Amino acid sequence: MKYKYGWRRGLFLLMGMVMSLTLFAQHKVPSSFCLHPIEKQLADSINRIRVSHGKKALPLSVSLSYVARTHVYDLLKNHPDTSICNLSSWSSKGHWKPCCYNKYVVNHDCMWKKPKELTTYPYRGYEMVAYSQDKLSIDSILQMWEVSPEALAMILTHGVWGKKSWACMGVGVNSHYVSVWFGQRPDRAGKPLICKAAEHHKEKQVSSRHQFYLIYGSYPGMSSATKALKSAKKTFPQAGIIRGGRYYRIYLLHSSDFQKIKKERQKWAHKYPKLWILQE
Repeated sequence: MKYKYGWRRGLFLLMGMVMSLTLFAQHKVPSSFCLHPIEKQLADSINRIRVSHGKKALPLSVSLSYVARTHVYDLLKNHPDTSICNLSSWSSKGHWKPCCYNKYVVNHDCMWKKPKELTTYPYRGYEMVAYSQDKLSIDSILQMWEVSPEALAMILTHGVWGKKSWACMGVGVNSHYVSVWFGQRPDRAGKPLICKAAEHHKEKQVSSRHQFYLIYGSYPGMSSATKALKSAKKTFPQAGIIRGGRYYRIYLLHSSDFQKIKKERQKWAHKYPKLWILQE
């Protein structure tokens, strides 16, 4: 009997080791994963906001960045953010637990535990996510967050986040969604690599080409810029705001095709003689 018990115990231990190794393999971030320059730009901008308010810059987490990238892909492709399900929701079309995150049925764990489900990061993660109907502009998203008390409170751990202390963050960006994850413990898996130019071009939703903006005007404050944008959108629905130093610039159109923007400037020059082209 002792031998039989010992054999069973040995089998159970072996099975446990195999299961642990399998789970680890499932959770490991792919070695090919890297951070796109636009995502690095977002992380650097968030850290500039933190530093300007007396907070420390946060190191990037490869695990949380992988979760963020996975989530914006799910949002773009599968659209779980429908009806009462908000932007922190996850679809049933992936290797994660589906989640309809809403204010009526509170289930924080369905978001908090996503890093555990997808990576080796064993702690909770907290997400801030945004959507843009037009092609996403990092400057516009950051401007929105900088004037949002709720977003600033999370970035700076003030207010309802006052008891938290972020140790790392991860970011994910595509053409319409931005996801930022914060963690209270360092990521032992380390930092993400930055994509090389060839790898960066493989992602269709993120372009490394120059963008050209047809600028309508520059304004010293967000309030005056918002009013001007509202007026501009009556004729140019795709108009938006980008920030340049201390000023907020209203653009009427933007494209990676310089000749297209140049022709549009000539077309509208009689009505808006002060139009100019910005390259970024």
